Amino acid sequence: MRLAFFGDVVGKAGRNAIIDRLPGIRRDLSLDFVIVNAENAAGGFGLTGKIAEEIFAAGADCITLGNHSWDQRDMLTYIEREERLIRPFNYPESLDIPGRGAQLFTLEDGRRVYVVQIHGRIFMDSLDDPFQGAQRAIQAAPLGMAADAVVLEIHAEATSEKSAMAHFLDGQASLVVGAHTHTPTADAQIYPGGTAFQSDAGMCGDYDSVIGMKKEIVLERTVTRLPAPRMEPADGEATVCGVYVETDDKTGLATRIDPIRVGGRLKQAFPEV
Repeated sequence: MRLAFFGDVVGKAGRNAIIDRLPGIRRDLSLDFVIVNAENAAGGFGLTGKIAEEIFAAGADCITLGNHSWDQRDMLTYIEREERLIRPFNYPESLDIPGRGAQLFTLEDGRRVYVVQIHGRIFMDSLDDPFQGAQRAIQAAPLGMAADAVVLEIHAEATSEKSAMAHFLDGQASLVVGAHTHTPTADAQIYPGGTAFQSDAGMCGDYDSVIGMKKEIVLERTVTRLPAPRMEPADGEATVCGVYVETDDKTGLATRIDPIRVGGRLKQAFPEV
């Protein structure tokens, strides 16, 4: 199976880039399944149903959220009727949180892809234990039994927590990939048990910025410590960043992982297939 995960879509520049480029990327890589994190797509904070529909129409099979899941109010109701939208799994079970943190998707050929999102707890607003949450989610649709591929996104700040999650799930997931820090890392690899990993897929956004936000506003706030305008997404040419993974259809484990970087300021990277 050929899978791709694209990191946080930030603002108009990021969403225009993913909408414009995803159809060609999907065609050129013959992708079977595409996941896009879009929790920053609406003005840098949250996601709307309208923007979600545009990203689905461009070729996303699943959209993930994160710590900005509820920044746009219509997401509270949209997520209930849109099963392709995933928010963090590890909210306390006692809370009545809208939507779902994991979903099993069936492709036209019958193969099944299970997508889970886990929210980290180091330097993040704390939810329930991400490791126990991940184990509980994975046990609901085990790789090689209920699912032909399992993708877990860990939406977290700390690279150590992301790496630890991949080691924790090595052999139980096809891909463990980080999001949230908006900077692509250079550690794409396959762990000994067959789980592909990259600490952060990066963002789909303008990198002439501070993690996607206009640098002038961020610098004013950071350097002077005085009140400044509300942060706004940078609006220059965006780079589409993500990871490409191939799996063994017999085991569901990864056989290949490569970074994707298309357009914008970053050094380009595109898998040869």
